[in-house]
Amino acid sequence: MARKRTQMSKIKDILRLRFDAGLSLRDISKCLSVGPATISEILSRFAASELTWPLPNECNDTELEAAVYKGRNVSRAKRQPDFYEMHQELKRKGMTKLLLWREYHEKDSATAYGYTQFCEHYRSWRKTQKRSMRQLHLAGDKLFIDYCGPTVPIFNPDTGEVRYNAQVFVATLGASNYTYVEAGRSQQLEDWIMAHVRAFEFFGGVPQLLVPDNLRSAVTKANRYAPVLNENYARMARHYNTAIMPARPYKPKDKSKAENAVLIVERWILMRLRHEHFYTLSSLNQRIRELLVELNHRQQRVHPGSRHELYIRLDKPALMPLPGYSYQYIDSKQARVGPDYHVLYAKHAYSVPHNLVGQTVTLEATAQIICLYYQGKVVAQHPRKHQPGAFSTIKEHMPDAHVKQRWSVERLLGWAETIGSGTRAVIAGQLARRQHPEQAIKSCLAILNLGSKYGQERLEAACQKALVLEQPHRKVILNLLANNKERDLTHTEADDSPAVNHPNIRGQHYYQ
Repeated sequence: MARKRTQMSKIKDILRLRFDAGLSLRDISKCLSVGPATISEILSRFAASELTWPLPNECNDTELEAAVYKGRNVSRAKRQPDFYEMHQELKRKGMTKLLLWREYHEKDSATAYGYTQFCEHYRSWRKTQKRSMRQLHLAGDKLFIDYCGPTVPIFNPDTGEVRYNAQVFVATLGASNYTYVEAGRSQQLEDWIMAHVRAFEFFGGVPQLLVPDNLRSAVTKANRYAPVLNENYARMARHYNTAIMPARPYKPKDKSKAENAVLIVERWILMRLRHEHFYTLSSLNQRIRELLVELNHRQQRVHPGSRHELYIRLDKPALMPLPGYSYQYIDSKQARVGPDYHVLYAKHAYSVPHNLVGQTVTLEATAQIICLYYQGKVVAQHPRKHQPGAFSTIKEHMPDAHVKQRWSVERLLGWAETIGSGTRAVIAGQLARRQHPEQAIKSCLAILNLGSKYGQERLEAACQKALVLEQPHRKVILNLLANNKERDLTHTEADDSPAVNHPNIRGQHYYQ
């Protein structure tokens, strides 16, 4: 391989120490840390040139180099490699400079650089590029993820008020800059994770590494060296067989690709939407997809080609395949079982076996099902309900005593039937007035239990009297029984009785 040329400053020092100071080759070598053979070669070449010492004032470094290295200055005729193409090829996993040099050398060995000069010129070329080019991103290796700062308002079509501000999710591949954008309701965990799922489907594969920012949905506890990942986010990564490496706090260069992608999305997508109004999230995302196609297929100014072309050539073949089915969001939380052997999720209560009262269980919720685990074992499963304040109870979870006390509509009506038709009519009315029959159980039991205190015959009479009065309520029935009024005449009979005559009662003539 070709030897690297000596710097012009050292060549001048060699000539000065030889001709002015009169030092030997060995002494010059010690002073300048240059080998004696190199010094001898330089002096021989200088002697064979047309230059003399001291150098003429008009002699510059270029002329001195041409004189000393006369006959070896063939680099100008060498074929220059395509350094940009070389830079792109090095993004491929397993690609090396040696392999690229061999391919370059095989095309025409006579005009090709040696390997050392090949690498040296590539390093020099990289120093002339922008700072963003200095970080080498392998194809299919990293996906950089962040949210845009600006949001997009979603308006109420009836009032014109802003219902909420949509958050804009951005994900970009490191090698090709191929970008995915979508709008979500928030940066909360479910929106964050499901945006990843849709991004993987958009890219048609999974990268080796996810590089998110340190938002709460990704990192439970930020740390420069050992961040604590959100468990739900980590579960999604395990499903896709990828890894998560959050950017260091306050180190934006760790995710410079995401920062640049966010800036481009803000300029080329969000700014073009500033005069448009959106009333649904789906209409906003449909508009974003239209502009995203244009962004990914637009020719870049710095790099030849579009993001989509680089994606097809670099990232797409290197991405890991998608799993057999898409990830389904699972909300996981710890819950303590209450005395009523239920745990609460989204204001709805779900039962577990009663022997777990006071224990801590793990609840995992999907859009369709609620699973409850104790010590890693499934102890209960329920269809997910969206009724705040309601209960989902499995009979097998209840203690035997509670099962015996559990009342049904048929059982209440059967009990009332044994007392009488009037009692049954009152109980049926109580059940019909409530939105759910279970809401009337306590009031029905309160009426039926009056029979144990006042007797079933008197209760039946009180219920019939309450029906006649069109007030079949517990308080009315209890008042009749407490005051022994259940067998009094009805209102119709009472209206036929003679009027009360008393000197303290004023008649009609008083008001004339």
